Amino acid sequence: MMTWEVLNIIGTLAFAISGAIIAIKEDYDILGIQVLGFTTAFGGGTIRNLLIGIPIETIWTQGNLFIAVFLINSIVFILPTQWLQYWDKWGILFDAMGLASFAIQGAISAVQVGAPLSAVLVAATLTGSGGGMIRDVFAGRKPMIFREEIYALWATMGGFVIGLGVIQGPWTTAALFIAIVTLRMLSVHFKWRLPRHSIT
Repeated sequence: MMTWEVLNIIGTLAFAISGAIIAIKEDYDILGIQVLGFTTAFGGGTIRNLLIGIPIETIWTQGNLFIAVFLINSIVFILPTQWLQYWDKWGILFDAMGLASFAIQGAISAVQVGAPLSAVLVAATLTGSGGGMIRDVFAGRKPMIFREEIYALWATMGGFVIGLGVIQGPWTTAALFIAIVTLRMLSVHFKWRLPRHSIT
């Protein structure tokens, strides 16, 4: 349970930072930054709850996390402009952390309710990429899940490993988290892409 909570905190705060930075990059005002930060932070968790049958209203019981997201968004808002010029490094890292945290958390939640492997894969993929998808749609961007560099596949692979029962305990969970973040960052750096078909 402690591992689940830690992943929830990491994923929520990482996606909040990611959403706030994109909001600034899109020239949103302070309210827009807070809205995009909050929807990005809690989007993945909301999708997770829907997938595994957790009452949707439980999202409102995370009072301390709401305060933390508000403070994080506010800190990002007052950061010097020159710091935010490093978005390509910061944003992708925080997004990768959110992806990994929620993918693992979604998969673990599906396993705990006795879901089959196929459902574990779906839970990992949609929970991991949900916050980022909502963020990009709200910001008027093409969602990362549909971009050229490999994105959601790493969440799916994390779900596959968990579904097979390979992950046992906090240390292996931490290793999987690091692996997903690293693979996501490498896929951006080396521009790894999945095969695609063009009609042109």
